[in-house]
Amino acid sequence: MTPGTTSKINPEGDKKLVFTVKERCRVCYTCVRECPAKAIRIAGGQAEVIASRCIACGNCIKVCSQDAKIFLKEIDQVSRLIATYPKVIAMVAPSFPAEFGDYSDYRVLVGLIKSFGFSHVTEVSFGADLVARYYKEQLNLDLPAISSDCPAIVSYIERYSPDLTSKLAPVVSPMVAMARVLRKHYGDDAKLVFIGPCLAKKAESDEIDAALTFRELREMIENKRINPSKIVPADFDPPVGGRGAIFPLSHGLLQTMEVNEDVLSEKILVAGGRANFQDALREFEQGHLEGHHLHLLCCEGCILGPGMSPYPNTSPTAQRFTKKAKIISYANRKMSDLDREQWQAYLDEYSKLDFSRTFSPRDMRSVLPPTEQIKEVLYKMGKYGQQDHLNCGACGYESCEEHAIAIINGLAETEMCLPYSIEKLHKYIRELNISKEKLAHVQEALRHSEKLAGMGQLSAGIAHELNNPLGVITMYSNIIREELPPDSPVVQDINLIVEQADRCRKIVGGLLNFARKNQVNLTESDVVKLARHSIDSVIIPDNIRLRLNNKVSYPLVNLDYDQMTQVFANLLKNAVDAMPGQGEIDFDLLDTHDQLIVSITDNGTGIPPENMDKLFTPFFTTKGPGKGTGLGLPIIYGIVKMHKGDISVKSNVDPAKGPTGTTFTITIPRNRLM
Repeated sequence: MTPGTTSKINPEGDKKLVFTVKERCRVCYTCVRECPAKAIRIAGGQAEVIASRCIACGNCIKVCSQDAKIFLKEIDQVSRLIATYPKVIAMVAPSFPAEFGDYSDYRVLVGLIKSFGFSHVTEVSFGADLVARYYKEQLNLDLPAISSDCPAIVSYIERYSPDLTSKLAPVVSPMVAMARVLRKHYGDDAKLVFIGPCLAKKAESDEIDAALTFRELREMIENKRINPSKIVPADFDPPVGGRGAIFPLSHGLLQTMEVNEDVLSEKILVAGGRANFQDALREFEQGHLEGHHLHLLCCEGCILGPGMSPYPNTSPTAQRFTKKAKIISYANRKMSDLDREQWQAYLDEYSKLDFSRTFSPRDMRSVLPPTEQIKEVLYKMGKYGQQDHLNCGACGYESCEEHAIAIINGLAETEMCLPYSIEKLHKYIRELNISKEKLAHVQEALRHSEKLAGMGQLSAGIAHELNNPLGVITMYSNIIREELPPDSPVVQDINLIVEQADRCRKIVGGLLNFARKNQVNLTESDVVKLARHSIDSVIIPDNIRLRLNNKVSYPLVNLDYDQMTQVFANLLKNAVDAMPGQGEIDFDLLDTHDQLIVSITDNGTGIPPENMDKLFTPFFTTKGPGKGTGLGLPIIYGIVKMHKGDISVKSNVDPAKGPTGTTFTITIPRNRLM
């Protein structure tokens, strides 16, 4: 780059080259993991490329299996250049044989490119020859530290190893060198279009008017449906390249320089690929590689650049050796056919051009947050000690601490941590199961309430209709009994009528109690005294042992004393009836700050599972004929609900599953105002 020229990547406005198609992104964090610059921010569960941090290496494009990462295309811009200017020159990168190996004759490809309207088609390999010559001269004079022909590496060093910027070899890349040659050879009015495998070339220099990847060139060929068999073959326009044809390989620069193996093994270190070049820079920065020249490539050779067409259903490095073989084969043929005198003449002529450049540090390194802040983020993800730091890399970062730092810097989210997300998911499932269980109980209670409401209306109607005739029967049967002489043979029959009519009256009274919503008269009552009163109102046989277990801390509760006495007495009577032989009853009183909990447990025969959902249904009873009306539990249910409380039942009839028996549990608010 000549003095005064500026890079297309500049502090004032970075050219955004990589984009995320949100509809395709599956948030797998592979792009985060493979981005050497950590230029991908996860926000709201979506990956976003940060232009100011992006070095345009294209790793994210290569590794995304969903094609959610796309790059800036300049096909339309190139078409406008061709339509507007008479002299538009295509500069083809020397890696083209690895991409277009399906063309047996490279001249067909050259002719095809010219068919788009390019005035000339040239080889960037000549620029590589010039750059290699420059490097070789520099090696003889003063060993440079880091090669600068890979624009992604240059961008990385300027941003993330800015202290090493002064160590970059002050020489342009082969593309820029060729651009200067072409403007000298064809005139400054020429428009230059680079065609190659590198995405970073689109933003490397403003000495290039546009840049196409090989993918874009293939797209242009497919869109125009060009038949290669009808293309007139053409050779590259001068100046043509020589050994620079080998430049795309990982040791291509050195082979172009014709550096021998001894020098290579002692002084020059080659590192290609995301992890390798970062490790090399780290060790160089730490002073371990003093006196060595680093030849660094962001890809493992340009033949694996992001602008190469991917092979379907294969890894990004697929066909690596096949591509390498094609490059070597083309280079060998080229060197055998090369007009060396003309090539040397061009080298001598254009070596006099200025191929120097300067670099500007742009420190984009993240500031290390305070330790306490990092620990706070780690705690939120359930990482309280080193044993919790799995460093599994699922989040895209190499360690849990790096992930925490990225969260603080706004580049990542806690949900990216797989173990944390799994534990969070399990927690949600547990909470959902609890909610589901509560909902089932509420739904069951609602169905039961609806059923009881219907039964209440029916009971009220029946009781109303029966009350008057029962009153007449009772009154006249009593009159008849009083008027009959004691020795009358019908007295016994009349007594039976009176007895059964009285029983019917009690049933009707129970129906009315069940049907109507009685008001509760809340008073501050001593629950221990209430429990003892309830026990005294029930005849407890000698063969049954009853224990009152008082565990309340404060016995005063607001409730309707008489109605709750009826509740406890009925439950105790049911417990006695459930134990025809010996048995035990536990009457437990518990309390919390705002609730009274009463449990009455017997060790009787239990209630069969098929009867559990019928317990509070009017007229349902398991007692023998004449021993129960089936209204006791429904009335209890109504009284408890009028106190804004709950009643639940647990029972077991199978001795194999544990002790048989039944437990009724009543929960009543302590200070509920009605």
